[in-house]
Amino acid sequence: MCDSSINRREFVSLSTTGVAGAVLASGHWLCGAEQSDDWNPDRPPVVTGRKLVVQPVLMHTTYSRKEAASWRSWGKINTPEAAAEERQRIGKELAALAGSVGFPLELRPLVTITSVAEARKLHGIDYDAILLYPATGSANMLRGCFPTDKSKDVLIFARHESGPTYYWYEAIGTRVLAKGTPEELAQNTADNHGPPSVHDVVIDDYGELRWRLRALYALKNFIGQRIVALGGAGGKYDGQAPEVARKRYQLNIIDVTYEELAARLKQCRADAALTAKAEKWTDRYLALPGTTMETKRQFVVKAFLLYAIFKAWMREHQAPAFTIQSCMGTVIPMSQTTACMPLSWLNDEGLLAFCESDFVIIPPGIFLHYVVGKPVFLHNSTFPHRAMVTCAHCTAPRRMDGKKYELARIMTHYESDYGAAPKVNMPVGQEVTFIDPEFSSGRWVGIKGIIKANPFHEICRTQQDVEIQGDWKRLLAEARDSHWMMAYGNHLETIAYAAGKIGLNWVDISTG
Repeated sequence: MCDSSINRREFVSLSTTGVAGAVLASGHWLCGAEQSDDWNPDRPPVVTGRKLVVQPVLMHTTYSRKEAASWRSWGKINTPEAAAEERQRIGKELAALAGSVGFPLELRPLVTITSVAEARKLHGIDYDAILLYPATGSANMLRGCFPTDKSKDVLIFARHESGPTYYWYEAIGTRVLAKGTPEELAQNTADNHGPPSVHDVVIDDYGELRWRLRALYALKNFIGQRIVALGGAGGKYDGQAPEVARKRYQLNIIDVTYEELAARLKQCRADAALTAKAEKWTDRYLALPGTTMETKRQFVVKAFLLYAIFKAWMREHQAPAFTIQSCMGTVIPMSQTTACMPLSWLNDEGLLAFCESDFVIIPPGIFLHYVVGKPVFLHNSTFPHRAMVTCAHCTAPRRMDGKKYELARIMTHYESDYGAAPKVNMPVGQEVTFIDPEFSSGRWVGIKGIIKANPFHEICRTQQDVEIQGDWKRLLAEARDSHWMMAYGNHLETIAYAAGKIGLNWVDISTG
């Protein structure tokens, strides 16, 4: 497990080593696979997320037998011996959990709580969330285990049949927890996740616990994330979007200018070693199985120079995310290609890269990326009809499942009929999740769909006809001609749980 932060002193030499040196430096800011000097499509995707730190806690009380009297509550964990057995059981379960979550997770050593005073000491420990096993004990002891810092969370795991039955399997409820109604959740913010609610309770099922932990991991890496914005930040049909992103989601948006791009392009073109690498990278990319070339090769070579520049900026600013403003205007004549391929490559590597600098959709994109741990696809959507929409854009990742490259035709960018852009064929029958934000209002619509076809209309190159699952007619009145975000798989339950933590108005049309 690792932390994605990097000491600024590691970037002191960037001004003298140049773009190639920056992009080819060792990747301490990335987690996961070791970074080599070369762009390498065979390398597993990197992990940029900071680890979620969880403190497991076993809460129990010891009872003494009394003759002819009621001396114990429900539950078997009421002696030191029973508690010792339960600690061993929890330890084995947590070891299995740690190996199955698929994201950076640190599980601290299990702490045993037998009094309110011991519970209060928990909050001097550094953690993101408490995982509470409330076997027996009082309501005051339970409340004492809840985080005092409202930006932190608690998950409650109680046993019915997965081991000795817990007293709090019966007693947990709205006497000690919030109801978690939409009205209550709407009061939550990035800094205040609200009181523990009934939505934080899991009975027996480690699968349910796993996706809740994933939601907390996604929130940790969404709120306050850093993103480089070439040409500044914008918002499609909503000029307030960048400010909302900064305030509501605490995004750190780092502006870089087109003048800086021009200077770096000049430097790259004069760098014989880097241009030679761009040629080799182009050969390697076009040799990927299922890759068909239908544009000029030099457009791809020049796109790799853009890739080097974008990635250098991300390293310099310790930002796992990148976006570009005038990709269909200013950048095309400057770069003599299009930015579509660099964004696709960065996403396939496990980083986050979005076109159009649209901070209506970028917050959902960052969030969804950390929910799924795989690339996400920013795209336009069409008017729904007969439960069908077409999703299309020219910057699609090819490794949406985080492993294999989908079939792709490398063509021109559609609107300009210039440069290079991928037409990615996604598997027919693939289940997908969408987030459709209502501009920057904080209302996000969740949608589940099934890919039915990869057509070839006169629209952006990568295009999928998707059958909407659920009440598709509700989409008729939603924001149109804007952007959605797509990911493989069904993640609606995880998103709903996380959305409630920060007060988003989450509307799920596919599962109610």
